[in-house]
Amino acid sequence: MNTKTLRDSAAMRWTVLILVSGLMLATYWFQDFFSGLKGMMETEMGFTSEEFGRLIGLTTIANMFGMIIIGGMILDKWGVRIAGLAFGGLAVLGGAITAMAASGAFGEAKSTQLTFMIIGRILFGSGLEVVCVVATTTMVKWFKGYQLALAMAINMGFGRLGSAMGIALSPDISGTVSPAVVFAATLLGITFLLFIVYVFFDIKLDRQEKAIKLKHAEANPNEEKEEDEEFKFSDLFKLIKNPSFVYITLLCVSFYAAVFPFIQYAPDLLINKFNFTDALPENASLFSLGGSTSYGTAIIYIGLFIYALLFSMVPSKMKTLSGKILSLVIIVGSFAGLIFLLRDTFGVWFNNGSKTASLIPLGTIIFTPIFGNYVDRKGKAASLMILGSLLLIFAHLSLSVFNNVVLAYLGLFSLGIAFSLVPAAMWPSVSKIVPQKRLGTAYSSMFTVQNWGLGLFFWGIGALLDAVNKDNLDAIRAGTQNYDYTIPIFVLVICGVISILLSFKLKQADKKQGFGLELPSVKNEE
Repeated sequence: MNTKTLRDSAAMRWTVLILVSGLMLATYWFQDFFSGLKGMMETEMGFTSEEFGRLIGLTTIANMFGMIIIGGMILDKWGVRIAGLAFGGLAVLGGAITAMAASGAFGEAKSTQLTFMIIGRILFGSGLEVVCVVATTTMVKWFKGYQLALAMAINMGFGRLGSAMGIALSPDISGTVSPAVVFAATLLGITFLLFIVYVFFDIKLDRQEKAIKLKHAEANPNEEKEEDEEFKFSDLFKLIKNPSFVYITLLCVSFYAAVFPFIQYAPDLLINKFNFTDALPENASLFSLGGSTSYGTAIIYIGLFIYALLFSMVPSKMKTLSGKILSLVIIVGSFAGLIFLLRDTFGVWFNNGSKTASLIPLGTIIFTPIFGNYVDRKGKAASLMILGSLLLIFAHLSLSVFNNVVLAYLGLFSLGIAFSLVPAAMWPSVSKIVPQKRLGTAYSSMFTVQNWGLGLFFWGIGALLDAVNKDNLDAIRAGTQNYDYTIPIFVLVICGVISILLSFKLKQADKKQGFGLELPSVKNEE
């Protein structure tokens, strides 16, 4: 009996990864690209910081009220194709409405543009998280038994690359808001078409696997069939009664509320507080491709993405110590040579708000696999969450209380490390705390609660920024004065303090319940 399917072809698997990860890149791009446009939206469209925050914050509102849980149920019941087409299509529709609104298609009054842009972002947000779950589930479907960890890391990397490029490149697209929004929406549409191409391969794979199962059933008529457990609301109550799950869920909220909202405001903060540039100097020596610095910038980011994957994955795959050292020397050496050749470009970038802020998500591609590997081998997950929370506090203190540029760079670097460290320890820990049969319910519940924190802080920071600068708003919009970001960013320090307390409570609960969060994952598997 022929048991070969499409997923047994390495070329087919990696083709699927590219097709599906393209949609990940585009959705993360559309999620974060407004970060680099805040100043333009104020000067061109008359938006206030509160209105900017409202636009970003309401993106999560459907997920606050259980859209992720609904999407997970649809995914479990009807599979990645239906869920991907339904929620990917919803994200694309939302992107199109947002772009049309930004272009004045529904009217050029600020209130009209803001209303329809919010409607578009709500629709986009309704599909965003489920699309990410679909992409992850697809990696499992096609790569289980093969290079699953590598595939999932690359898939995640595409998403972070989308965030970084969206933040960095959006201000450079025609130098105005509308073309940047249209480009982001178009990218969503193109990558959704790539997902539709994937659907045809997925249909063929399902047919092949169904035929194999049918033949196996005919050959083994007395074999009992395994039945998958369906979602039950009683599972939610079992999770709520688990102290460790409650602490790690609240930690998820407090930590991400201090990171993702900050990334949305980071370029504007660097411009207003530390005098970074909001646009690249016209006479600057920048890398270009075909006479276009935007194309050149895109190539650099893709190159950084490739090096990040090489650095975090190739040495760990080498079987001998000499092989690890040699591969590391080659990668680091060639990377150093690339940085030297592009030193003038990076010199300009590190004084530009959006380019500097974009390196935060890009850096996670390097560090998350490294920290994840440490947790697998050494454990200490709860302790690492405490360390990540401490780094978070240092980062936001450096960026709020002090006005030193060197401290600002250190703060951003610390934030990038924390952004890699805590997720690398947190998400594997959930699989120790929660039984396998309830993992889907656990993750969807965590994402739902997390979106409450994100929505409130996306919107709240903008409103607070307007409130503390209320006497100077006219001068700020006229360009004669800068925003004072001290209090809005200092509020995020409180999130870091709460994160530390929750990390300690999680560590204490683990000692009582014995889930082994401080133990190596590999040892538990053995």
